Order: sequence, then structure tokens, then C-alpha cells
Amino acid sequence: MRAHPRPFAYPRSRFFGFAPLLVLSLAVLLTAGCGGGSAPTKATFSGNTAVVVLASSTANDQLFQFSVTLQSLTLTSQSGQTVPLLAGPASDEFIHLNGHVEPLATVSVPQGIYTSAEATLSAAYPACAGQSAGSLLMNEALGGLNGRTAASIELEQPITVTGTVMGLVLDLQVSETAPFNGGCSSSLTNAITVTPTFSLTPISIAPQPTDSGNGKVLGVEGLINSVSADGSGFTAGALYSMNEGSNGPTWQVTVSSGTVFQGVGSTAALTAGMPIDMDMVIEANGSLLATRVAVYDTDTTNLSLAFGPPMAIYPSGAYQAVYPVMDALQVEQQGLLSSLIGLYSINGATSQISSVLANLSSLPFPATFTVANMVDGQNILFSTHAPSEVFQPLTTLTLLPQTIDGTISAISSEGSFTTYTVTLALYDLFPNLAVQPGQTTLLTNPNTVVVYADNNTQMLSSSSISVGGLFRFYGLVFNDNGTLRMDCAQVNDGVAE
Repeated sequence: MRAHPRPFAYPRSRFFGFAPLLVLSLAVLLTAGCGGGSAPTKATFSGNTAVVVLASSTANDQLFQFSVTLQSLTLTSQSGQTVPLLAGPASDEFIHLNGHVEPLATVSVPQGIYTSAEATLSAAYPACAGQSAGSLLMNEALGGLNGRTAASIELEQPITVTGTVMGLVLDLQVSETAPFNGGCSSSLTNAITVTPTFSLTPISIAPQPTDSGNGKVLGVEGLINSVSADGSGFTAGALYSMNEGSNGPTWQVTVSSGTVFQGVGSTAALTAGMPIDMDMVIEANGSLLATRVAVYDTDTTNLSLAFGPPMAIYPSGAYQAVYPVMDALQVEQQGLLSSLIGLYSINGATSQISSVLANLSSLPFPATFTVANMVDGQNILFSTHAPSEVFQPLTTLTLLPQTIDGTISAISSEGSFTTYTVTLALYDLFPNLAVQPGQTTLLTNPNTVVVYADNNTQMLSSSSISVGGLFRFYGLVFNDNGTLRMDCAQVNDGVAE
């Protein structure tokens, strides 16, 4: 797989017809005196605050990717002072951040009260996928946006910047930004108007963050750029996705004696070009501390990577092949970008499961992931070391967590887990791609996922979970003999289907 520099991947449409926050924490609190008649205490501001800008999205399952490039993002204070939140253009893919967060930038902001925010985008490319009459459809543009465009930034109330550190969650409102209904059309003539819409919500950083609402970041996929000589940390850049551009997030990360390493023993075993799957927390000074660092492929020789949903899997015949999101996912190869184009052999590939959840052995079903039970729609990290050829052999397949949006039809329990039977919309990738010509039918009921939640599951929804409720669930999705089951890490409010 030869790499080609691609500073920006412009939108393309493809037709594949082959048959095989949270609550605002105000510093200005009115405190009544004991005598009942004293005046409220006026807040004072001094110095700057380390503000960590966190990318996120609120989305249903209509789109499988949505890459955005921000040219600028600013806050304006009540006195008219404008403060930039980005040092330069910033790109990210927002669908994989549905309901959770990823650091986009850290900036020092003068303390005070900010009443408005503005942003300018230079690119925004929503993407749909599905099938029609036995043909795989993928539209990587959907009209898209290419050219500087002002975005709408929604503030529930003025943002108070104070203290040593805080977070600002920049949440892409996908349904408002790209109002898309239905599946990809067979002629790929879908046309939508992209109207960039975000919410910007402050969050308080806890001394010991526990979830995305107070400073914890789960399941970040990155590539090591450099490792500190003293072993205290490393820098890593985000793995690129379709149309994302060359301005993806870069993180300066520290480690501690409590950092859990998997696949390697310590930072000393990390090298530039090595892919990592990590969890982080925001420290009191705004820095990022890795709590978990996993490496699933330690060989950086001729390494190519991609992550996302496979669109067609052919498990029979003279070879086994997987058809990732062709020309949609990007791969990293020695720091450059190229496209995963073609069929990839999964014969001999090592199957693995992300270690983001530590309770797999206690689940009341066998949580396994192999080439035999892998299904279209699962979130997978692919790696290969093969040169370009017709059927490039994949080296590793690693199951990653993902978000689903669905309606609860039943609630029960199994052992120490509460189970939620979740019905998916028909446009979701699982039911949409479950039966394609030339494929083996693996799923009995592809529009249903049984979600397993335990005491470690973070419940971040604004209402209690009940039958008939619409929620988003984030976790690892397994194929258990034809039934989709999720080991759930987090629950958020659902998004209208």
C-alpha cells in the first residue's frame, strides 16, 4: 500500500455495484448574607485559565462519517474582547465522537464572562452508506461544503472562564448541520444543504475525572510522533479519516506510575509511527495524562492503518476478504496519507478486542471477536504491512467501541448486568448491510442490539432509562451467534431518528 501525500481529500461520490454538557458551572454565585439584607458578592477575575477545547457530536445513525475543518473558533467577552480558541486550522471526524469527546486544542484564556462565540469552517463532508438492489452505495460528499462558511454556535447561557482549568465541549449538531433522511440513493444524487451548527458548553474538570462530562477521554486512536527521552510521556497525532485534511489533533501526553500499558511494557517500548489506543484525563493544569495505552501492532515497518466500519465481508471461497470503506477511510503510512482501495484478505489476520472496557470476562455471554463472526458495521481498526497487491493481507483486526442510537423495547437483567433491548433504525449500518449478495448471513435480527450495563457504565442521559425511550449507547458491539450484544461504557440522550 503506497502512501500519497493528501493535504486535503476533496469530496468524491462512489457507486459500488459488485455482487460479491453538561451543566454550566458559574463562578458568579449570588451569596446572601446571614442577616438577609446584605448585597451579593461580585466575582473577581485574575489571570488566565487553561481551557481544553473538546470535540464531540450529537447524531443519530444516518451518517457514518462527518469530517470538518475549522479555520477559526473565538469567544467574545461581555466587554467586547475577542479570544481565539484555536492556534490554526483544526480538522476532525465527528461521527466517531458521537456522545463522547476528544481534545482538539488547549489555549490560555483571560478569565471573565463570555457572551458569544463564532466559528468559520473551510470544509465539511458528511457521508452516507448503504445498499440498494444488491449494490453497495457510498456517498462521501452529500453536497458537502468546500469554502469558508460561518457556523452557528449555540450558548445556553454566558460562559464564565475562571479557575486554573476548565473544558469547552464543541458539539457538532449533526441533524441541524446536515438534515439527511433516508438512505444513499442508487444514483448517488443525494443533495443536502450543510449549515454548520455547534453547541459550546463549559464543563468543570474533576480532580479525578470519571467520564466525558468531567474530564475523562475514552478510546482515542492515535499514532506516536515522538517519545520523551526521560520516559515521562509522548506526542501523538490522531488517525485520519475520510476527507479530514492534514490538521488533525495532536496531543502532548504524560504518563504516571498508574498508567496501564498493554501490548508494550512502558513508554520506553513506544516508537514513532506506532499506533495506540488510549484513555486520558485532563489534569489540573490542562495537560493530558494517559491512564491506559494499548498497542495492537508493534511493528512499524511498512505499516498502514485505518479504522471504521467494514462495508462488505466475504468469509467464504478460496480466500477470505474484507471490503473496508473503500476510498473513504484514510490510512497512515510513514506519516503520509493514502486510501484503502481494494479487497483485503483476512486469512491469517490476528483478531483482537480493544481494552477500553475491563469487564469482558464477567459478561454473561462469550465476548469474542474473530474473522468468522465479524460483521459489517462494527468499528474496527485494520493494520497491514503488505506492499500494494490485489488482495493485501491484513495483519490485525481490532474491535473498537462505537455509538448506536436506538429505542428501548425491553429492560431485563442477567447476573450483575442490566440489559436493554435496543431497536435500531433501518438505515443503521447493521441492518442496512446485513445481507448482501455473495455474503454469508450472520445476524438473526440485525436491527436489534442487546446492551449490557453494569455499575461502571456512565449514565449521562438527562432522563432515566425506560421502555420506549430513545438513547445513545457507547461500547463494544459483539456478534454472539447471530445476536448483536454491546458491552456498554456510557449512555447519553438519544437523537431523533
